[in-house]
Amino acid sequence: MKKTKHLSASLEDYLETIYHIISEKQVARAKEIAGKLKVSRSSVTEAFRSLAQKGLINYAPYEVITMTPEGKKAAEDVIRRHQALKVFFIKVLAVDEKTAEGGACRIEHAAPREIIDRLTQFVNFLEECPHEGGNLIKSFKDYCSSGIIT
Repeated sequence: MKKTKHLSASLEDYLETIYHIISEKQVARAKEIAGKLKVSRSSVTEAFRSLAQKGLINYAPYEVITMTPEGKKAAEDVIRRHQALKVFFIKVLAVDEKTAEGGACRIEHAAPREIIDRLTQFVNFLEECPHEGGNLIKSFKDYCSSGIIT
């Protein structure tokens, strides 16, 4: 999906949170989003207005929030980037899950699609490589833990 509308990192976080809540409960409410993101309701309202103006969510004051098809695609793209980075950090760089989650959350907003796609390809290649790709990952994890090349 090409980015047709520029979204700040903050708006991408709102979109991602809205998507996850809607996936679980069919609709999202400002109170839930404020709680998940640990922001004020007035911040949520401003984000809703901006996302609605960009055609990514359906918003009216005091009503539930739903996503437009374009909003759903944009949220899925943010989530895909986040997951690709997190998997790379955990599987290839041997980073613990909490650190990987935090790092992915920061980098997902800035890394170009081409880099994210290449990271995903690299993880897949290492996992499927008939020339010891899986052993390379294991050896690197062991090296990270012990500082010794085996």
